[in-house]
Amino acid sequence: MTGENRIAPPLVLDAMLGRLARWLRLMGYDAAYLVDTPDIVVVRVARAEGRLVLTRDRGLAARRAINAVLIRSQALDEQIEQVVAEVGLPPEPVTPRCAVCNVPLVPVEPSAVRDRVPPYVARTQNEFSVCGQCRRVYWPGSHWRHIREKLDGVEG
Repeated sequence: MTGENRIAPPLVLDAMLGRLARWLRLMGYDAAYLVDTPDIVVVRVARAEGRLVLTRDRGLAARRAINAVLIRSQALDEQIEQVVAEVGLPPEPVTPRCAVCNVPLVPVEPSAVRDRVPPYVARTQNEFSVCGQCRRVYWPGSHWRHIREKLDGVEG
């Protein structure tokens, strides 16, 4: 499977890929993450929701009942490169998702969150988004620049 010029399907990642799940969500991928979940449940979720399984577990990746990609590397940058190459890019327009909940982030006015962010952030940032589920606040700090650099690097 090659991801070039393709849009990624919804994903489900097993417990070995938590860090990758958080990054993929921030990059705009619909990436469910199942912690402490037996393989059979991962398979059921993948089939019921039409999700592609990302795993480091060779046995799970080899199951015939699902579509799966075996993530070969332990290095985050290489994992992201493999996902983009083999699975595809996140849907356009890229809508970052909550790193914790996987819910698309909603832009909000700075005044709506000024009292929920550190004073320095409130003074220096003008763009904010909020998770509709857990209500975490996000802003384009250095982590967003790092995410964009990662995505640009693997797209290029």
